[in-house]
Amino acid sequence: MANRRYELTDEQWERIKKLIPRSKMGRPRKDDRLILNGMFWLARSGAGWEDLPERYGSWKTVYSRFCKWRDDGTLINIFKALNADADMENLSLDSTVIKVHPHSAGAKKGL
Repeated sequence: MANRRYELTDEQWERIKKLIPRSKMGRPRKDDRLILNGMFWLARSGAGWEDLPERYGSWKTVYSRFCKWRDDGTLINIFKALNADADMENLSLDSTVIKVHPHSAGAKKGL
């Protein structure tokens, strides 16, 4: 499967797919990976639910699954599993984009 921006890699999917609860009732489910990729797209893009691209299916389906997985702890388990191998050795935080008023940086008043 070719990955798009913000989507799970095959390796990431293999690591977490067994964490997703299976439902034996009701109509056939939409693809869990596609739904999860839709959630990631929303989180990374900052768009609203209604702006979800059609390739992820109905925004209502993605929202419904998001609420269910949020409430039953599935999402937190997925995030923990994906974060387990994070490389914190090369973590870099850059504060140069934060502009501070000169007075809060110790400048004398009236200069």
